[in-house]
Amino acid sequence: MNLQTKDEIFSAMVVYGFLSCEKNRVSIPNKEIMDRFSDMLRKENSLGYVNRLARESDRMLKATLAGDTETMLEILEYTHDTEVPLLSYNNETELTAVVNLVYLSARDFYRVEREDKSGIGYVDFIFYPEVDKTADCIILELKVNASPEAAVKQIRDKKYDMRFYGRLGEKSEYTGRILAVGISYDKSSKKHNCKIKTIRERI
Repeated sequence: MNLQTKDEIFSAMVVYGFLSCEKNRVSIPNKEIMDRFSDMLRKENSLGYVNRLARESDRMLKATLAGDTETMLEILEYTHDTEVPLLSYNNETELTAVVNLVYLSARDFYRVEREDKSGIGYVDFIFYPEVDKTADCIILELKVNASPEAAVKQIRDKKYDMRFYGRLGEKSEYTGRILAVGISYDKSSKKHNCKIKTIRERI
């Protein structure tokens, strides 16, 4: 079908049963359709903001895995600037909302958990590889008015990486690198900073 606009695409998905609604939540019930829809988001410019968000979140994940903090900062600053009417950045809650946006496409490959129990505390975000268990694992900690180095130190000190090790006597299913990612925001300068540290190399 030669669907070109956002309205045509969503209307067709409703008519053919590709969108379901349960408890006021709209979802795509089929993984194959979700994969096709994800591809379309990246290709169809008529989807506007959603299309740009999908592309930028692709870049954010790739930059994180490559240790490219300059690109990460560029995307964070862009998202901050475009979302500033909505997000006041008064506390970590707003920073969390922005991080959710910029890592949207990571959910195609990872199970992303928020405030997950790990080690001796609760990690802000933890990315469990779902599609490929040999992929890099990501632990992400946020700080407001503190350094990204402090966030990485917290990840190490509180042993958040324990979630990627098997139980006693068992081999872990996760064999990729474990990356500690610290993202900070300074209220006065309105600047972000990022730090990435490899906790464990690929095994």
